[in-house]
This record gives sequence, C-alpha cells and structure tokens, in this order.
Amino acid sequence: MIKDILFTMIAVFNYVVLIYFTTLNIWYFVLNIIAYRGLKSYLVRLKLVSPNDKILMNSAPPVTLLTPAFNESQNCVKSIKSQLKIKYPDMRILFINDGSTDDTLAKMLTTFKMEPAFLPKVSKLETRDVKQIYQSQIYPKLWLIDKENGKKADALNVGINYCQTPLFCAIDNDSMLEEDSIARVVVPFIEDVRTIVSGGIIRIANGCEFENGHIQKVDLPKNIWARFQVMEYLRAFYGGRLAWDKLDASLIVSGAFGVFRHSIVVAAGGYLHETIGEDMELIVRLHKYCGDNHIPYKIRYLPDPIAWTEGPTTLKTLGKQRDRWQRGLLDSVMRHISILFRPKYKKVGMLAMPFYFIYEMIGPFIEVTGYIAFLLFLLTGNASTSFIVVFLLVSIVMGMCLSVFTLVLEEISFHRYPKFKHMVNLIFIAIIENLGYRQLNSWWRIKGTWSYMRKNQSWY
Repeated sequence: MIKDILFTMIAVFNYVVLIYFTTLNIWYFVLNIIAYRGLKSYLVRLKLVSPNDKILMNSAPPVTLLTPAFNESQNCVKSIKSQLKIKYPDMRILFINDGSTDDTLAKMLTTFKMEPAFLPKVSKLETRDVKQIYQSQIYPKLWLIDKENGKKADALNVGINYCQTPLFCAIDNDSMLEEDSIARVVVPFIEDVRTIVSGGIIRIANGCEFENGHIQKVDLPKNIWARFQVMEYLRAFYGGRLAWDKLDASLIVSGAFGVFRHSIVVAAGGYLHETIGEDMELIVRLHKYCGDNHIPYKIRYLPDPIAWTEGPTTLKTLGKQRDRWQRGLLDSVMRHISILFRPKYKKVGMLAMPFYFIYEMIGPFIEVTGYIAFLLFLLTGNASTSFIVVFLLVSIVMGMCLSVFTLVLEEISFHRYPKFKHMVNLIFIAIIENLGYRQLNSWWRIKGTWSYMRKNQSWY
C-alpha cells in the first residue's frame, strides 16, 4: 500500500516537472522570437545611426569610467592602458583602489606618474574613508582614489561621490572594452532623455589574443569549462537580455559593463553594501524607485557594445561563481518582492519578476528533483515509452534547439567567431551542455540558495 502511494506520488511529480519544462521552453521560445525581432530592428538602426558619426558624438555627454580594484597588481596597468585607448570625445577614468594589500597602488602611481591632487566631492553616499586622491601627470583625465577597504559596492559609491560627469560607466578591472564600446552604449542616452541605464554584451576572452589591451584575434577557449561559458553568455545576452529589453523589463545590467545616469543613481541611494549582487540589486531598485516616484525612464540593453572578460577555467572556481550569482539573484528578488505581480511596475512587476521568481529561484529545485524522480520512474519500469520521449524532448532536446537558435542569432548579426570550425565547435557545445553541464549548473544554484538561506555574504 505504502509502495503504491510512493509510486503514485513519484508519477504525479514527474508530470508536474513535465509541465514545468514545457512552460519554461514556451517562455524561452517566445523570448527568442522577441530577441530575433529586436536584433533585426537593431541591425537596421545601426545602418542609420553610427556611433562614429561626428554629429552624434558632438552630442555625446561626458562619461567617467569607474574601475574598482582590490589586489589587482597583475591586471591594473594593462586594464587602464586599455581604457586609455577607448575612442570617446570626453571620457575620464577613476581607478578606485579598495585598500589593496599588494602593490596595486605602487604600480599605478609609478606607471602613470600620479601625484596627489584635489577632486571635489559631488555627492554624499555613505562610504569608507578616502585616504588620498591622485591625478596622472601623463594623462590628466586619469585619476586614482585610494580608500579603506569596503568591497566593490563601497568602492563604486566612492567613485560616484567623486564623479564629475552626468554619466558613469561601471567596469570590472579584469574586463576590457573595445575601442568604440562607450560610444555605442551611450547612444540611448543621446536618443532618449528618459534613459537612465544602458548595458552592453559580455563575451568570454579566454582563447582570444589581445595586444595593448585590445582584441586582435577572436578564438574559442581550449578549456572545456570556458567553452561552455561562451555558449552560456551568448544565450543569456542574445536569447534573454535582448528580449527583456524589447519588453522594457530588463532586470540585469552586468556589473562588468554598464553606463548609468549619475543623478538617478545618487537619488536612489547608490550601490547597496549588504548584498553580494550589487549590480542586479541596483537595477531592480531603480525600477522600484522610478515606479514609486512616477519618473519616466528607460533601462536599455544593446547587443554590440562589447566588454571581454576572463571566465573561470576550473570546476571549483566556476561553481563558486554560480553559487555567488544565485545568492545575488535571490537577494535582489527577495529585497524587492513587493514588485511581484504589481501592475504599478508594469512589465517588470507582471512579467520579469514572476519569471525570475519561478524559473530562476524555484526552477533549479524542480529540475534536479525532477531528474531524480524521472530516473526512479524509469528504473522501476513505471514510465511509458511516450512519457520517456516527451520528457526527454522537453527537458533535453528543446534546450539544445534553443541554444542552436542563439548561434543563429550570433551568425546573422555580428559574426564575431569568423571561422567555420568555430560554429561547428559551438554547435557541439550547444548540444552536449544539456547532457550534464546544465544539470550541474542547477545543482550549483541549489547550493547558492542554501548559502543565501544561511546568510552567506562572502565573495566565495
């Protein structure tokens, strides 16, 4: 009797999981269609509006690059040299040394001949104390703020306090922007005064060749874990963020590359210190702040301004990163759960937040337990052939098809992987990632949820 009840429960749960995967794939299919239409219209717009147009750039507002760094001795000089080569009419750079204990500060001061200087404070976000401000004697628009350690959000808030321009760009120290990335990403601010945030695409730099901080040759990484990330990033940015942008419901602008309107970020309170996902949390809070105060606004994502970043190459490091990302997502959603299903916040409240709540927060538990229940159903001989076929179709095969469709979007748009073998390798990755790697990601996200519940706010 108990055995029969147990088998019945497993069977019912399997059908629940089947419904979950079906609705998830419908969502992703719709998002991909929206992304395809959005990409087509964006490519048409690119022919009409070039970021290199002199008239357009004459209207471009000044931008400050904020680069927070802690113990970045190996990358800091290379990163700043790369930023100095960015082509933009009026751009300043603020390097924020967040209490590094290595020779990051010494390298910066020596390499760029920096001397103590005065920079006025323009806002009063609460931060750790600033020790000294320096200005380069070689590059007058390069500044360095040396401060007490307070982690990334605190360092960014210090940069905001001393930012003298109407826009600022938050960029990770280990990311490298292409020469025209800033010119491209500020176009929405020029076109529409309601724009408060604009973000670009992040691509995996592993395997590529760089010279003086700029991309010379695009190639795929040799490391299998980095290759999986190439596919993940393409799917996330093309199939996800482009679609949410078209729906006016973007919840994430990557912390590695995003441009913000200074005044609105200060009014909303800057970056939150008590979160591990300060980038997503700020975007969600900006939605809430503008909705609560009836401020017309736009948060944009563009598919071609590029920042290149190194992806983790070991399973351990990759797992820790995904654990951290899940904690950041949960924290951002739960802090602003009042947005959920609230018409006041329009598509953010009625579409984006429910999607993230159901499929990104709860989804990993359903997926992992669903695979286990399916195996039990299979091993006990209770699964019919039709059920097995349908389950594998919606849980595995549809995922493969959606990943391949992402590669189609890449190929018809910017074609950054130029060789035929690149596309063959990516198609192979798109297929095999659904046979173990996707399930591993779900497990990491479950671990991240457990870490969040234990109130773990450490970077690792």
